[in-house]
Amino acid sequence: MLAGCVSGPAPNNLLTSIYAPQQMTGEQDGHPEGDWITAAPVSRGAPTCDWQVPRELDTYRRAPISEFASQTAPLAPGDRLSIRVLGDSDSLSGTYVVDSDGSVRLRGIAPTRAGGGSLEDLQEALRVRLVGAGIVKPLRNAVSVSLIESAGVSVSVHGAVFESQAVRAGERTPESRIGLKEGDVSGDANVSRSVATAIRAAGGVRPDADVQRIYLIRDRAYVELDLSGLVHGWAATDIAVSAGDRIIVPSRKCFDAKLARPTPLTPPGIRVYMSNLTRSANNNAGAAIGKETTSLPYGTRFLQALVAANCVGGSFMQSDRRAVLISRNPINGQSVVVERDIEKLVREANRDAFDPYLMPGDAIACYDSRWTNLAEAIGMVSQGVSTVTPAILLDNAL
Repeated sequence: MLAGCVSGPAPNNLLTSIYAPQQMTGEQDGHPEGDWITAAPVSRGAPTCDWQVPRELDTYRRAPISEFASQTAPLAPGDRLSIRVLGDSDSLSGTYVVDSDGSVRLRGIAPTRAGGGSLEDLQEALRVRLVGAGIVKPLRNAVSVSLIESAGVSVSVHGAVFESQAVRAGERTPESRIGLKEGDVSGDANVSRSVATAIRAAGGVRPDADVQRIYLIRDRAYVELDLSGLVHGWAATDIAVSAGDRIIVPSRKCFDAKLARPTPLTPPGIRVYMSNLTRSANNNAGAAIGKETTSLPYGTRFLQALVAANCVGGSFMQSDRRAVLISRNPINGQSVVVERDIEKLVREANRDAFDPYLMPGDAIACYDSRWTNLAEAIGMVSQGVSTVTPAILLDNAL
């Protein structure tokens, strides 16, 4: 019965699994687990910064930012175009969409390549084909092509982001489509087709990202961008991306708390998993843990999430509770389990040094207090006695 008062053993972690100073435990700092909240040097054992240029850039030419920024974005699949043929009202003239293979298909002629080229290239190609087919006269203004809407483009983002993958940058919602209500327009600046938007679509940068050195690769050249201004609130050169571009976000191999908050380069929110199963809340529904509770702003700390999970407060007899944070090192993929005494997090002044930031996909579990464990043990013994007693009486009667 007294064993019910005892908490479980502290979780063991590989030192290489810890990626933030706030995840350090008392044992790893040379202090007993029960005294972890003392002013211990939490930086000991935490990752140190180490940065280097990605080796794959050695095979590319480094270009100035002006070279990339001055380039006109080529046509891409999904772009909507207005094509007008001289002397034609509705047979060939109209609105066309660049096909998935990068071609434009006018009635009566073979598909014309558009993706990867400019409006002028497409206009001249169409004029040559229509003149050759005898459909129009060989006039310079026989065909005119203008852009109605720039669609999103596919780019690859990898490195120190939460979801390394190919993403669509500048994809429009149905409500933001251009020219559907007001009719054909000419020209479109899709500001969402940018490096920052592509990074955000890949889950945003991790806290170990180097936002001062982000690389954009196009064809056989690359450019180095400093997007730290988007994080700190000053100017930054965020240039447009084209279909097929690649973005590399290097890792500094260390945790930067300034990147653990909503910014144009980081995720606006995260989803975490919570469990609060105690006598005061016998199930998650009773603990008011729902979809809204587990969707938290990026930058939320462990203690704030514990409040959201209703693990803090209530009877002081049940305040001696502990909680664990189950996370994963985003740099090397190793899992880490951090245990904290909830009441010490609430009471002690240096709580920030031991209050970890939450990352996407983290899990939180609250354990019962020693008093609750004791009550459970007494209940189990009482239930066992009450179950055995009728059996003894029946045996005596027989």
